[in-house]
This record gives sequence, structure tokens and C-alpha cells, in this order.
Amino acid sequence: MKMEKIKTVIRKEWAEVFKNRLVLSTIIFLPLLFTALPLIMLSVTGEAGSSDLTSEMPSQFTQLCPAGMSSGECFQVFMVGQMMLLFMISPLIIPVNIAAYSIVGEKTTRSLEPLLATPITTAELLLGKNLAAAVPAVGATWIAFLIYVVGASILVSSPEVMSALLDPMWWLAILLVGPLLAILSVNFSIMVSSRVNDPRVAEQLSAVVILPLLALFFAQLFGIILINRQIVLAIAAGLFVIDIGMVYMAIRLFQRETILTRWK
Repeated sequence: MKMEKIKTVIRKEWAEVFKNRLVLSTIIFLPLLFTALPLIMLSVTGEAGSSDLTSEMPSQFTQLCPAGMSSGECFQVFMVGQMMLLFMISPLIIPVNIAAYSIVGEKTTRSLEPLLATPITTAELLLGKNLAAAVPAVGATWIAFLIYVVGASILVSSPEVMSALLDPMWWLAILLVGPLLAILSVNFSIMVSSRVNDPRVAEQLSAVVILPLLALFFAQLFGIILINRQIVLAIAAGLFVIDIGMVYMAIRLFQRETILTRWK
């Protein structure tokens, strides 16, 4: 596998991606939106009094709060905790817009045929497309999370609250689970994109990959489950296995000999 070929694919993909205003705005503004929401929540709940606010929370969420933390501070941790999953949704959504266009968009512009005529293997081609879609998504998510950390350190005066907000569980979720989710999203989108002929259909079908994480988001929001380190580690382990299968399936489904003949 030659890295120069992979780098060429990445440069080509980024040249197309960064000319598309819709994709570029998604990469920039979606992570910023997901950063603003927890910071706004911190600002709003910062004035929470010392009254017994814990009665308004599902009982299992009091586990988020260390002993000695006031009910107002615990309420802050509880409310902001609902927003943290947004940083895991971001690396799922952003690659969909890039990868879904990756194959079917090139069919539309007739740029796929000369690419497939070059001496590049399917694995090299798809690895380049994976990196081209996943790197901007993961990078934007990490930068947004760092902005959140800086903003939270400014808004929060309590060391206990800050420590709870920056629990290692969230670092694990953002730094490990995030990239694994991006790989899942990219390869699912590539599989869809290689089998359909319309970029809009590819994006709509690829968006299905977001549904399981949205279900997890609402399950925590309504107090059905509590995301903890064990669940995050289990998700990471499961995603690692799934990603291996998705990469394998993407390579098998990408039949370069017939993909162009399917275009009408």
C-alpha cells in the first residue's frame, strides 16, 4: 500500500469538499453549535440556588455528583451531561455529507472513471476516502470540545463541578469513541454511495447511521439509562469490531469493474 497514492486521494477529496459550501458550513458550524449548547446550559444553570434541585432529576443521575456537592451544582452537572453526547453525534453527522458525495458525486461529475483507471487498489482508494472524510470530522469535534473545556473553565467557579464536567469518561468518549463513530459513518456512507445514483438519496440513506446514537441520547435525556465509563468502554469495544466489519464490507461492495456500468 503506497501512502503517496492515498495522499493524492485525500488532496483530491479535500479540493472538492472545501469548494462545497454546504459541506464546509457543516464542518464549521455544527461543532460550534454543539459547543455553544452546553456552554449556554452552564451559563443558565450557573445561577441555580442552593434549594433542593435534586428532586427534579431522575434518582440515578445523582450518581454524577460527588459527595459534598450542593444540589445547585449537581443540577449543573446533570443538565450539561445531557448535552455531552452531542460531541459524539458530531463525528457521525459530518462524515455523512463528505462520504455520501464521495462516490456518487464523482459519478455525477464523471471524475470517477479516470480515477478508477489509475493503478490504485480498492483498499488504497477507500482508505484515502476514509481519511478525507474522517479527519475533518474528528478534528472539528476535538477543537470544539477544547473550546468547550476553555469556556467551561471560565464559566464554572467550583472545582468540584469542573472536575465532574471533565470526567475521564468524556475524554474517553470524545478522543476514542468519536473517531470510531467517524469510521463507522464514513464506511456506511461509502457503501450507500457506491450503490445509488443520486447524491441526495445517498445523504438521506447514510443519515440512518445516526439513529442509534440519537436513541442513546434520548434514553439518557429521559433517565432510562445513565452513561458511565463501563458503557463508554463497551461502546468503544463494540464499535471497534463493527468498524472492522464495515471496512471489509465497504471494500467487498465497491466493485470497481462494475460500478461505472451501474451509472445511468
